[in-house]
Amino acid sequence: MIPALRARAPQIPLAALFALLALTLLALPRPAIAQQQIWVQIEALPTLDEAEDRARAYAGVFPETQGFRLRSGWYGIVLGPYGRDEALAQLAGLKRERLIPADSYVTDGAEFRGQFWPAGADTDPEALPDEPMIAVPSPEPTVPEVTEPEPEPVAEPAPEPEESLQEARASEAALSEDDRKLLQTALGWYGYYAGAIDGAIGPGTRKSMAAWQEAMGLEPTGTLTSRQRATLVANYQAEIDEYGFANVSEPEAGIDVTLPLNLVEFDRYEPPFVHFKAKNGSDLQIVLISQPGDQGSFFGLYDLLQTLEDLPETGERSRGDKEFSIHGTSANRDSLAWARFEGGFIKGWMVLSTPAHAERDARMIQVLKQSFRAVGDTALDPGLVPLDDAARRGLLAGLDVRQPKFSRSGFYISAEGAVLTTAEAVAQCGRITLDREIEAKVTLADAASGLAVLMPERALAPAGVAQFQIAPDRIGAEVAVAGYSYEDRLPAPVLTWGTLEELTGLNGEPGMKRLGLTPLPGDAGGPVIDASGAVLGMLLPAPKGGAQQLPQGVAFAAAAAAIAERLQAGGIALQTSDRQGALPPEDLSHIATDMTVLVSCWE
Repeated sequence: MIPALRARAPQIPLAALFALLALTLLALPRPAIAQQQIWVQIEALPTLDEAEDRARAYAGVFPETQGFRLRSGWYGIVLGPYGRDEALAQLAGLKRERLIPADSYVTDGAEFRGQFWPAGADTDPEALPDEPMIAVPSPEPTVPEVTEPEPEPVAEPAPEPEESLQEARASEAALSEDDRKLLQTALGWYGYYAGAIDGAIGPGTRKSMAAWQEAMGLEPTGTLTSRQRATLVANYQAEIDEYGFANVSEPEAGIDVTLPLNLVEFDRYEPPFVHFKAKNGSDLQIVLISQPGDQGSFFGLYDLLQTLEDLPETGERSRGDKEFSIHGTSANRDSLAWARFEGGFIKGWMVLSTPAHAERDARMIQVLKQSFRAVGDTALDPGLVPLDDAARRGLLAGLDVRQPKFSRSGFYISAEGAVLTTAEAVAQCGRITLDREIEAKVTLADAASGLAVLMPERALAPAGVAQFQIAPDRIGAEVAVAGYSYEDRLPAPVLTWGTLEELTGLNGEPGMKRLGLTPLPGDAGGPVIDASGAVLGMLLPAPKGGAQQLPQGVAFAAAAAAIAERLQAGGIALQTSDRQGALPPEDLSHIATDMTVLVSCWE
């Protein structure tokens, strides 16, 4: 159960549960009692009354339904016990038939305390101490006719006690690099880890392990015990097996990718597309994109895909010079397209599905993104399947692309999408855009302070908003500027590192800070952040003209206090920071990237 005890699992109405399960019960393999004690946990509820109602509903179809109070205090409903292999098979089969919640998972019962189901169980779930309770199935009755004495039953070995934190760290240290990578992969599969799969257990991996433990109702130590690692990996591998992921090589298209071959199968070539149709009633289609072309062809493909019925008009769109993505949503469609233009080739993919499979598709798309590779110097031959002239023109025709006069950086200062940038970035512009597509207007421009504020012409929800550090700074501290150093030629901002050299200008001017770093023109307007992610100021453009030329490694920023004073006079209040301590580089990069935006000036 992916969120497990983090929130109450989605519940199937009782009447619908009986009707749905009765229709398919006979088609499913029946569980056999095994000596190894493994369960499939299907729900967890906060009160005993609720849990008994749900257990009664499941028990009407699944005789092996049991219920236990969990160590967290919630009440778990489980099926079993089974052997390990049988438990994994039951989990995959029941989820595939949608007879149990999609976030069900296998467990060895270490979290079980008192038993509350079947009704009339001898144990009182409220009275038992917090000691693990493993339910053992009742033995088969002896047959009187047997003359030979029955062998003495072999006592079931007691479950191994949970490791202490020290023991867990020791067992973790003994993991191989491949085991650590598998652990990171499983955490990423469930949405807890987004870093590199490098086998290095650093702060990011620790944080993700703690989040998984908390979601499972465990103490969030950030170090998994051997049992917890086994449970996480076993559930991950069960789902991988359910999807049937396998590497697919398309040499004609010059693409290698991992696809869920239990859900789709090859259908046909239709340049520039390779079609994989739905399999086993999955309601899923995957289309690989491969064609030679130039940037005009790339933009033409972007426009073409938006005319497809499978990519509805509503949904988020993003297009840069080298990469685009289209998310189309409606009441009965939920599809995603992505492509990249590089080296004279356009390659990408489309996932065409429905909202009912959103959770399944999110995980499958994650694997697709991570595995997709453009290989070799080839693309799908447009002559492989004949196209009429109109279709060929629609796919390959180039477009005239307008380019901005120049681009600079800015950053979000409000949840409504207000952007702070330099006055120089918006002077004498016929049109201003944010991140290439969002029209914006100037609401404040002050040449004296060098500040300008923009508001988007449609509502935005920024991923991050700047938090300013108004308190005095420490000279010599490490700082970074987040900015579009190469203007609109890169799809994301970069960090330029340096130091805080002085709290005034060269001539003692207040409201400025001197920095020891070498920015590029596109960085102007970007936030200057400290090691905690707080904004110390805004990078100003390099001085122009004059008899003196500054040496390399000298830059200036408008100070946070001066910015706050000027904007407050214009009725704009800034968020202030209370962050303490240095962040890991990956967290700092996320904060900077989320708040920074490309500001483009057009004729």
